[in-house]
Amino acid sequence: MAEQHLILVGKIVAPQGIRGEVRVQSFAEKTTDFQKLKIQSSKFNLGDFKFVRVVPNSNVVIAKINGIDDRNAAESLRGTELFVERDSLPDLKNDEYYQADLIGFDVVRNGKKLGVVDCFQNYGAGDIIELDNGEMVSFVGADVDLGNKVIKL
Repeated sequence: MAEQHLILVGKIVAPQGIRGEVRVQSFAEKTTDFQKLKIQSSKFNLGDFKFVRVVPNSNVVIAKINGIDDRNAAESLRGTELFVERDSLPDLKNDEYYQADLIGFDVVRNGKKLGVVDCFQNYGAGDIIELDNGEMVSFVGADVDLGNKVIKL
């Protein structure tokens, strides 16, 4: 898989039941988006991932993967990251962006550069920017300047 063209949209976090279904933590805007995404991973082939249902009031999707037919096999997929091709995502409006597009942007607070965006994390209380120097700062309320590749806190 050429990961430079892939966007992380979820992660298998646990088995679900005894028939090989898995629980997926969704990073998509809406969990129902998994119904139409062409999910791929280094552990299974494109097209093997089948959306089953959304867990109400959560960011969890239940899915079935062809060839995974019992709980032990599903357990072996724990931690597997799920991706989609960047080109398969919907076009955005002028003032919208995908977080993956912000990787490499400078992060500035009060005119002082804090670092460069390395990745995003979310531990349940909102999105956090992880900087190239290891620092983490809240993304909540940030102002994104796409033209200058700067995020102002």
